[in-house]
Amino acid sequence: MLIKKKSGLTGNTSTMDIAVTAVQIATWQEGELIQNAMPNLSPDEREFIMTGITPDEWASVFGED
Repeated sequence: MLIKKKSGLTGNTSTMDIAVTAVQIATWQEGELIQNAMPNLSPDEREFIMTGITPDEWASVFGED
């Protein structure tokens, strides 16, 4: 599914193709923890869904690890 989000960090809008279903998104929006609703996703993908922050933005602001 293509997910388009505005970054809460930079204000940039990005799109990511993420292997997530509408049911998983609805489950999360209804209050389930994102890691439980979408266990198949990486932490970077879940962060993007929650905040719109891409891995590149995260690394440029906070550094690599």
